[in-house]
Amino acid sequence: MSYDGASLRRRLPGEVTPVELERVLWIVVGLSLVGDVVTTFVGLHLGLSESNPIARGAISSHGLAGMLALKGVAIGVGLLCRPLLPAAYRAVVPAGLALPWAVAVCVNVYMIATVT
Repeated sequence: MSYDGASLRRRLPGEVTPVELERVLWIVVGLSLVGDVVTTFVGLHLGLSESNPIARGAISSHGLAGMLALKGVAIGVGLLCRPLLPAAYRAVVPAGLALPWAVAVCVNVYMIATVT
């Protein structure tokens, strides 16, 4: 139970607050980022090519550092935009980062499986 100053409110079992949801999604961002970087470089090592032209350029010119810098810029933009949203909707930022990276991990794993 919590007291919000105006009324006594009970949380239902399984109810997730926006803050808790955002925290979990930032963890998913970290995991999907690591998964994307690892599976990308495994795929490149196996002879696959990067399909994202921006990432391909960053990797070809700067290797792992370029890929990590690109991911860092994406996270930085998300963190800069986050305060512009109402607190209840801030989980959109990590969700918007995690979803494409998680999809990329799935695609990368599939492509790696096809060549091994």
